[in-house]
Amino acid sequence: MQAALLGKRGRQMSRTARQDCMFPFPEWVPDPALTYLAHVETGRSLRSLAREAGCHASTILRMVRRFEARRDDLLVDLALRRLGQAEQAARVEVSHPAGARHVTMQAALSPDRNQPGIPEDGALNRAALKVLRRLNEPGAVLAIAADMDNGVVARETPDGRTLKTAVIERAYAEAMALKDWIAVAVAGRITRYRITPAGRMALKRLLAEDEALRADLGAGADPYSEQHRDWVTRNRSSDRNKRRGIRYTASESPIAALSRRKDRHGKPFLSADLVAAGERLREDFELSQMGPRITQNWERFLAAGARGTFNGGGGETGGSEQARRRVNAALADLGPGLGDVVLRCCCFLEGMEAVEAHMGWSARSGKIVLRIALTRLKKHYDADSGNWSPLIG
Repeated sequence: MQAALLGKRGRQMSRTARQDCMFPFPEWVPDPALTYLAHVETGRSLRSLAREAGCHASTILRMVRRFEARRDDLLVDLALRRLGQAEQAARVEVSHPAGARHVTMQAALSPDRNQPGIPEDGALNRAALKVLRRLNEPGAVLAIAADMDNGVVARETPDGRTLKTAVIERAYAEAMALKDWIAVAVAGRITRYRITPAGRMALKRLLAEDEALRADLGAGADPYSEQHRDWVTRNRSSDRNKRRGIRYTASESPIAALSRRKDRHGKPFLSADLVAAGERLREDFELSQMGPRITQNWERFLAAGARGTFNGGGGETGGSEQARRRVNAALADLGPGLGDVVLRCCCFLEGMEAVEAHMGWSARSGKIVLRIALTRLKKHYDADSGNWSPLIG
């Protein structure tokens, strides 16, 4: 994590940390952990590590202190011990003659063998996918102790019973704690762990990778983008004869952030139906950008008095043209001011501060205008085609 924040210098530090290791650690091992092991296990000085990484010694010192503080965590401490033993075994093996090779390095390669060791990347991802899905359930915890070979994922049911949902080997649990996917919730003889925000992002990525493998997408998959998305579906019906709902990613929408705020009465500032109306306009806006001939200049709608019908580019009647007609009708119905704020927030994804600066409004007044505009937009959609989004095409 820290190496990623350091940019180019962090990448140089990562290469240096892995080159110094005698044991071929898998890719899941964090690079700052390897730097910590290089200082603690092999006795490398902070200045020599900083010199090779091209950074100041204080940067290495903060990294070492961070991992030293994390050793209060049971699983993190066990993981660092396991990695340190593997590195020491590798150095002993290299220093021995060829005829007196040790088996300790082979024992640390993979937990799939008879002896427990360091998980491989693929095995860790498969185990983490199963466990993180269970830990993401409400009230789920991972319980494990120092003398337990396996950890148990359990959660309480509404009737008060405890339900065991998964079992994980300790080596995998150690790796998940070292990667900050799980964190201590209750410390004691039996330590309980809960999933972290980083673990939820990793779960999204692993689910996207698994879905890509099932769909045989291969190199076309982009799981690291999926981990930053938060898909939400509104107005979805199980009846295939009804019109489809709206699916959007709430993490990218400014109106979704406003919907999580509360007003003075404790209610959401933007209700779910207003958010759905804004996302419906955004969906039509994105569809209007598709097609072989895109001649619509949406900037015309940002200036009062410059409104009018769009230039459809000939006699095309495709889905993108119909989407442009719907956006044009909605903005024309809202009129100047209200149309500007929904176009900027819902379609261009501008924040409220940027909208207020462009429109010349006072601070904290844009969200009030946005709520009025979304209310008007919802009435337009209700009168035009009801609560359901029209079919594409």
